[in-house]
Formats: sequence, structure tokens, C-alpha cells
Amino acid sequence: MNLNYRFQFDDPSRREAADPVIEYFKGKYYLFASKSGGYWSSPDLSEWTYIPCKTITTIEHYAPTILVMDDALYFMSSSEPKIFKNTNPDIDNWEDIHSKFEFQIAGSVDPAFFKDDDGRVYMYWGCSDKDPIIGVEVDPKDAFKVKAEAKILITHQPDKYGWEVPGDNNEEDRNGYNEGPCMIKYKGKYYLQYAAPGTQYRVYGDGIYISDNPLGPYTYVENGPFSFKPGGFIGGAGHGHTFKDKYGNYWHVATMKISVRHMFERRLGLFPAYMASDDNMYAHTVLTDYPFHIPDQKADMENNDCSMKWNLLSCAKDISSSSSLPGYEARYANDEKVETWWSSQSGKAGEWLEIDLGKEMLVNALQVNFADQDFSLKATDVRPYYQYYIEGSQDRSSWSIIADRRSNTKDMVHELIVLNSPSKTRYIRIKNTKDMEGKFSISDFRVFGHGQGESPAEVSNLRVFRNKHDKRIINLGWDKVENATGYIIRWGVNKDYLKNATMIYSDTHFEGRFFNRNSKYYFSIDSFNENGITKNEKIYSTSE
Repeated sequence: MNLNYRFQFDDPSRREAADPVIEYFKGKYYLFASKSGGYWSSPDLSEWTYIPCKTITTIEHYAPTILVMDDALYFMSSSEPKIFKNTNPDIDNWEDIHSKFEFQIAGSVDPAFFKDDDGRVYMYWGCSDKDPIIGVEVDPKDAFKVKAEAKILITHQPDKYGWEVPGDNNEEDRNGYNEGPCMIKYKGKYYLQYAAPGTQYRVYGDGIYISDNPLGPYTYVENGPFSFKPGGFIGGAGHGHTFKDKYGNYWHVATMKISVRHMFERRLGLFPAYMASDDNMYAHTVLTDYPFHIPDQKADMENNDCSMKWNLLSCAKDISSSSSLPGYEARYANDEKVETWWSSQSGKAGEWLEIDLGKEMLVNALQVNFADQDFSLKATDVRPYYQYYIEGSQDRSSWSIIADRRSNTKDMVHELIVLNSPSKTRYIRIKNTKDMEGKFSISDFRVFGHGQGESPAEVSNLRVFRNKHDKRIINLGWDKVENATGYIIRWGVNKDYLKNATMIYSDTHFEGRFFNRNSKYYFSIDSFNENGITKNEKIYSTSE
């Protein structure tokens, strides 16, 4: 999401937002996230307006939750059981209701409100590698006082569910963190979501337990995690919140991982979500760091991932720059990895980065992801803004400007620039026009459109190997497709619902350690390049 992510108070200097929640209230969507010093509003889930906040005294605490009830929006965050309300959140005029709520059993972090159809209200919380996810009914008419004894709802099960195991590839022999609960209700069933194994890993995701009662008992949903994005430009998709838009479509907003300067260096991602015909929840995550549209009506999200059908044109193409710092060479600006970036040697006007697409292509959109190299800004400083222009050329001698941000005064570090009309070009160059603190630096300069060539051949001979000693580990291998940029692996516990997916660049093998020990899995594999995606309809499976 292209937000004005705030720098934090402590060292090292870095931006952070995480643990998001969104609700629709009085004609607008309101987005809250950890460590942001305020919140955002939007009429359409696309353009967001930042609202600084001083009247919520716990605004700087982690893991906010919000509740729409009785013509007001209620807010609570971790650590303290204070609750605030506001009937007009566009104005920073929140009222402390002097909550009577108390955390019970264990923990005081990652709270989540839930209001049932009958008006009864529940609170869930939990963030620990030892303690469970907990729930309790509260009385909103008595300042959210607890009505009964809290109940343990979700315990750690890393021996059964590999995705709960911590590590960059779920390789560590210990409990991960179970955290970030969220509740929705569908067809009379209660879907309690939770995150694991930790926000600093690309394998961070959100799973689900289901029950006939808001306080359980709960049964694990086997296709989890439903929100999961270990591959692509940016990964993560854990500690999220599922909500409905004004048309009744489901969305899932989640925490995305950078974690280079600091473990908690994070961003937010928004994913189309849906309840499928098997009454399980899924989210489109694999291609949602490519451009997609937001429907302005009720949509069939199961069969429509909202993609603009634009391909990535820039990955691993020849790239050059005006200068570069050692270890931050130009090639890191189109490697499809947010954790690496190009940095020029200065922040002076005139520094540039140029991509050669290899041949003339049809460009529809550009995304500029700035990296803030050598910034020393803190939360109390004036927010920075980048000024630049982007130009295109067919012959590298005659250039024309295709995007102009020379007068920009907004803090936008992940802007998606959709061109008014497609541009036929081969060379694309971004040039800094404003002297700035630190260095002009970009984690990825991404170009989207149509390569106007042939899509890749179909992948053949997918091989699936399940580890005999640890069935949570599955290895896959396949034959290389010469003209493929990468591959999309899809899987599920039902061969008719291969809804989970990851994107692999260049490699012809993949090891996943996040599977259920006792589940059978089905797989398919597609190939893609700058011209399109080639689907392989063949389905492969593991043994039990």
C-alpha cells in the first residue's frame, strides 16, 4: 500500500507500519496500524488521507483494533486496556470511555474486537511463543467489562502445522509466535484467524480455526494459512484483518516484511479475499504485488483476482546508474526483492537509474519503491518527499517524459504510477531532481505492461518429494523453461481448490517446510514471463 509510512523514534532510522485493521464507517474506510502516530481514511481503498492523532493516548502502542458500534468507532491497542471512541474519526477528538475491560489468563497484546449479529461483543487476544489465543465476552454497555471467565481457544501446534515453526524457511526447532487474532462470521460459523510464526519472516501468514460458537471449541482449517506470500517482490501477509467493503466484498489487509534495518521494518498489503464454494476463506496473494483494480460493485472474488493482466517487464533486465554504493549496485533495483536495493553515492539532483527492456514494449504502469538509504529521520521530523521524473526512449538518444514528479510534495515511497495511455518504449530512466538527505535509492523500479512476444512454454515434469522423516517438508523440482522469467506453484488439500500459491524466480526447485504433517497435498505449476502466464492444468499430489 502506498502510504506515508512513518519513521520511528529510535535507532536505526527506518519506516514501520504493521498489524493493520480496516473498517467501513459512515461512508469511509478507516485504517489503523502500529507505530503510525495516527491513522488513515479513504473513500475507495485506494487513495488514503493521513490523520495525525493526539487524543488517543495509546496510539503508539502495537496492534490496534477497532469496532463499529452504536454510531461510533471504538479503538483499543496492546498493553493497556484503555478504549476510546469517536463519532467522527475525521477529527482527532477521541474520548476515553474509562474501560472496565481486563486481560485474563495470559498476555495483554494483540487485542481484537468482534460484534456478533445479536449485538453481543467479544474480545480476543494473544501474542506469544508459549501462551495461547484467548477469548472472552464483554459488556459494551458497562464499559466493556468482562462478563465471564476467558477461554483458551488456539494453542501452539508446530509439530502438526509446519507454518507455525519459526525461521526464514520454518527451519528452527521451537515454537513460533501465535498472534494477531481476528474474527469473522459466515453462514453461522465463526472463523477465528491468527498469525504465525513471526513478523520478521517471509513465511509469516494467517491461518483459521472454525467453530459454531464464538468461544469455541475450535477446529483447525486444514487449507491454512489462507493469507500467505513467501515469494514475489515483497513477502509476509501475516497479522492481518479481514473486513467487508461497502459492496459486500471481502478484503484482507496484512503485515508485509522488509526487516533489514530492524526486525520491525514493515509495510502493509491489501489482498482480495473470498469465501469459496467449499465455505473456506482464501485470499489472492501471489500476484497482488502486481497492479490490480478495486471493484466498485459486488464482485466474484473467487474467480476474479482483480488483476489488471499487466506483466512485469523489468525483472533482471540490463540496468545502469549514475553511481552506486558498494553493495548497493544497480542490479538490486530490479531483482524483485524488497530486502535489497540500489543506492546512488549521493542525494543530489541528477542521480539516475536506467533499465533496458531489451526491445520495445508496451508500458502501462510503473512502480517506484524508494529505499531511504542513509536517512537519519525520526518520527518527530518533517516527513520527506522525493522529486523526480521518469522518461522513456526507443533509441536511448531521444527521450520523452512519461511521469513527472518534479513538483511532488507528498511522502510516497511505494507509488504505483498508471500511465494515461500506454507508452511504447525500450529504455526507461528515473532521475532525481531534488537535493536530499541521505542517498537517492530504490529497492525496485518496476515496469508493467505487455512484452508483445510469446508467452513461455508449459512446465513439464513437476516432481514432488515428501520428506520421509518430517512430512511437514515437501520438495518440488521441475524442468527449466527457457523463456520463462519464473514460475507459480499452487497447492491445496483439495485438488479442486489449489488456492495457495508462491512465485519462484529463475530456480527450478522449491522447498516448503510449512505444510501440515497429516495432510495430503495437490500441486500445479505455471510459467510466466513478460508476455503472459502459461497454465499447466496437470495436478500432482503427495502421499498421505
